[in-house]
Amino acid sequence: MKDFLKKTGWTNILLCAVFAIIGVFMIINTDSAIKVISYILGICFIVIGVIKILNYFISKGNSDFYNNDLLYGIIAIIIGLITMFYSSLIESVFRIVIGIWIIYSGLLRLSLSLKLRSAKINIWSTSLILSIIMIIGGMYMICNNGALIWAIGIIMLIYSITDLIESAIFVKYVDKVLE
Repeated sequence: MKDFLKKTGWTNILLCAVFAIIGVFMIINTDSAIKVISYILGICFIVIGVIKILNYFISKGNSDFYNNDLLYGIIAIIIGLITMFYSSLIESVFRIVIGIWIIYSGLLRLSLSLKLRSAKINIWSTSLILSIIMIIGGMYMICNNGALIWAIGIIMLIYSITDLIESAIFVKYVDKVLE
């Protein structure tokens, strides 16, 4: 379980880097950002879907943990294809989807900060503050209909930096959290 959680943490760090690159791109090049981002996100969803499906078939019968991976994988691939081929629609829902993702990640990080607190790890307060920043940023993105692409890029960059810090904390202290 510990190895799985560490791999998950490192995967999240990689996703944070992708989000940071997308955020910087949105800040610098607002004109073509949505089209490029929809292709990148589509590919990411497809890759995640394929990984989930492979996990399902590799681990079938060995673990209850992977039972839903087939369904999640198929849904992720469908979302990826829609994201790639209907990029004009993505522009209207992009901020909502990313905002929900950021809020969800912030809530997960909030839970992690409470686990760090119960494990008596002093950095829990930093983790708590970063998770609250993530949740507020996600809510801003969802609620602000007039959010400009560069503002979304800035929020995504802030999200990726805070999530990167949180993931690094998680990977470093996963042993103590599992105790």
